[in-house]
Amino acid sequence: MFLYNLTLQAPTAVSTAILGHFSGGKHQEVVVARQQFLELWRPDTATGKLVVEHSENLFCRVRSLAAFRLTGGSKDYIVLGSDAGALSLLEFDTRGKRFVAVQYHEFGRTGLRRQIPGQYVAADPRGRAVMVAGVERTKIVYVVTRDAAANVMIQSPLEANKAHSVCFDVVGVDVGYENPVFAAIETVGGDGAQTTKQLVYYELDLGLNHVVRKWSVGISDTANKLIALPGSSDGPSGVLV
Repeated sequence: MFLYNLTLQAPTAVSTAILGHFSGGKHQEVVVARQQFLELWRPDTATGKLVVEHSENLFCRVRSLAAFRLTGGSKDYIVLGSDAGALSLLEFDTRGKRFVAVQYHEFGRTGLRRQIPGQYVAADPRGRAVMVAGVERTKIVYVVTRDAAANVMIQSPLEANKAHSVCFDVVGVDVGYENPVFAAIETVGGDGAQTTKQLVYYELDLGLNHVVRKWSVGISDTANKLIALPGSSDGPSGVLV
């Protein structure tokens, strides 16, 4: 026998939120996660306020969200990390008014486990790859493409594991159309070793189809969040720690 707990009143605390064009229109929208509920908010031009377009119970604990747009696309997809032990790529169906899973890939056991990826997700700003990371050790990169029928496809996962490491945050770095790069805050150390936080760059080599730990530098032990900066002609690229 399996039991599932449902509360009479929906949760109100927001765990994470992202911004994007999820309906494919001109106006930006906000996707908000409230534990197991996923909500789509849009701006009301008449009142100047945000209104709820759709709310859905996913029956899982949402751990992380990221907005993802394929190269040349006009709408954003939702990369979702949860306690289901899988990566979900969601699309908002404007006709059915619901979230649809266009890709679903299992990689670990269910539950909120430290070594199972899903606590952090990051997308390449150019829409070529997605990184899913756990609190400890495990990082997985997926290359995202389209098939002949223009359906979204994800390729086999590429591992970028680091033993005795603890991850605090992951973001995608805007490097134009060079190999995708992801930045992470990590601490690395063995038994009894003194650990310090580092800013680490992971590069996905699209030609060789593997992930390498490209560069690292020591940072303050109080660092806990990364903010990606726009690159190319829009900014200097890189991250704010």
